[in-house]
Amino acid sequence: MSAHAEIQSLIDTYQQAVIAKDIDKVMALYADDIVSFDAVKALQFKGKAAYRAHWQACMEMCPGPHIFEFHQINIVTGEQIAFAHWLAHCGGTNDKGETQACWMRGTAGYRRDAGQWRIVHEHFSAPFDMESGATLFDLQP
Repeated sequence: MSAHAEIQSLIDTYQQAVIAKDIDKVMALYADDIVSFDAVKALQFKGKAAYRAHWQACMEMCPGPHIFEFHQINIVTGEQIAFAHWLAHCGGTNDKGETQACWMRGTAGYRRDAGQWRIVHEHFSAPFDMESGATLFDLQP
């Protein structure tokens, strides 16, 4: 299997694990030294333990079904390092049964360790209006 196909498979597994709310499966895809610039709560998360706690909180915030769709995926691979970026439609159903979702930008860096690809860096963000400071969650691709 090519590196490109391996990364695409990892991305597919990642999406399925998030939608299934399988935190153990999600965390298995990360390197121990993951550094994440997630869009929620903190400037960065360092290491699996910190990021696991963040994922747990996100999953609990939306008790209903999750939305985690990636569009316009672009993957670039080397022998040991790869990266991908995409537009993500993500969200979930709250405790009132209301679906809350928005479009975000996602980028991930991957490293092959002992023949296995792992996510070593992840960045999710939403654009904002510089004049008002408001996040632009209603943009569409």
